[in-house]
Amino acid sequence: SQMNVTLRYAPHEQFYQGRNYRIPMFNKYPIFGVRYSVSKKGFLQSDYTFHHISARIFKQFNLAPIGYTNIFVETGKVFGHVPYPLLQIHKANQTYSYQLNSYNLMNFLEFISDQYISLDIHHFFNGFFFNKIPLLKRLKWRELATLKILYGYISDNNNPDLHNDLFQFPEDIYGQPQTFSLERKPYIEASVGVT
Repeated sequence: SQMNVTLRYAPHEQFYQGRNYRIPMFNKYPIFGVRYSVSKKGFLQSDYTFHHISARIFKQFNLAPIGYTNIFVETGKVFGHVPYPLLQIHKANQTYSYQLNSYNLMNFLEFISDQYISLDIHHFFNGFFFNKIPLLKRLKWRELATLKILYGYISDNNNPDLHNDLFQFPEDIYGQPQTFSLERKPYIEASVGVT
């Protein structure tokens, strides 16, 4: 069992709203978010005591005439002695579609951290190059470039290799580990694409 509190601060936020949708219109101010999760052993039959705090900042920069850039920075830390499913399991994507808020070359459960920081930069060119080519302009194709950097690690307190009372990381049928710590090394993805 755990309890969560999430705070979001978006100064002067406005929306384009219809009957069944609400789309934010980003302005010159960044958007801040903080999330705090807590669990106490024995409360509602909880098995572990831990605290998880994370903070996130989002800012959109308009760079006319070459499009706009979205920047996300997130950091977090887990306090306590807990098994890996309660640590930060970094968002992976193993589908054929591209997901902006996931690591698209990472496998599910591949990397786990109890302390981490990430930086995601997405630049949308809005046709800056393709609009100069008549056929591509008619197709309304748009260019996109992204850079995603993740840095983190698992402290000794939550490392299953050092504590037999914690769940061990998953292994394949040959006994090879499938889940890892980032070990204070960056994970980086860069991509270019067409939308």
